[in-house]
Amino acid sequence: MIYLLKTKGTAKIPDYIQIRDESFQLIAHCKVSVAIRTLAKHGISVKVENLEAFIEQLPIGKLTPIQEQS
Repeated sequence: MIYLLKTKGTAKIPDYIQIRDESFQLIAHCKVSVAIRTLAKHGISVKVENLEAFIEQLPIGKLTPIQEQS
């Protein structure tokens, strides 16, 4: 299980995504625009169709669990 947390940016700072593992340790912190590449870089594949749209629609400040592919 992987957890995503979207954090709100400001006018000059973009929104960010925190990627956390089962014990809630931070794996990566990246811009929303590069979240898919960051997941791939860390060898994480998830069971979500249209991952880009899913990440864009994540609620700000809510920890969202997603299932990893085996």
